[in-house]
Amino acid sequence: MSRLIPKPSTGRGALIELVAIVAVAVGLALLIQAFIVKPYKIPSGSMEPTLAIGQRVLVDRVSYHFSDPQIGDIVVFHPPVGAVGEGAPCADPKAGGRTNTACDVAGSQESDTNFIKRIVAGPGDTLSIRDGHPVVNGVMAKEDFINPCAPGEDCSFPKTITIPPNDYFMMGDNRGSSDDSRFWGPVPRDWIIGDAFLTYWPPGRIGFP
Repeated sequence: MSRLIPKPSTGRGALIELVAIVAVAVGLALLIQAFIVKPYKIPSGSMEPTLAIGQRVLVDRVSYHFSDPQIGDIVVFHPPVGAVGEGAPCADPKAGGRTNTACDVAGSQESDTNFIKRIVAGPGDTLSIRDGHPVVNGVMAKEDFINPCAPGEDCSFPKTITIPPNDYFMMGDNRGSSDDSRFWGPVPRDWIIGDAFLTYWPPGRIGFP
């Protein structure tokens, strides 16, 4: 029969116990963030009105090990090097911004920057973009949740592309103000960190994005 070990009776023993508890708690928190769930802060307005600047989300880092990302998922990922800032390059010089073709090839080098966008097309899908709306496999997406594009904001890419195997095409919900796959290409699955499944701050916006 097992018996409970009594709590330390000395001040020194209690301090050691407290330090051990704190160390275990910190270790578990770091482990959870590294492999299971990690919080992120929204840095820009590219996902408005769905996610506002400063809003915080929890990202599931486990589920994509067992299932494929889906169209409509909001994900945190690493874009290609050069995607940050104005005039992000497309690896295909005939596609991307100021052309009639959305970028069909991303740069080969992964950046260490975190982006958050919505998946609008997956591997093997055909895609064109009309007035900011993805047309996937010939069907325009129904998106009443986005901030629509205004004329002259790189909103239409009428020439159809095919998403490469294992890649995902990302767009921000703020279609007229989002630096996304239209300009620097689809994202390899290995660059996706996880699914943003819950918003937890501010309290008035707690819920599922």
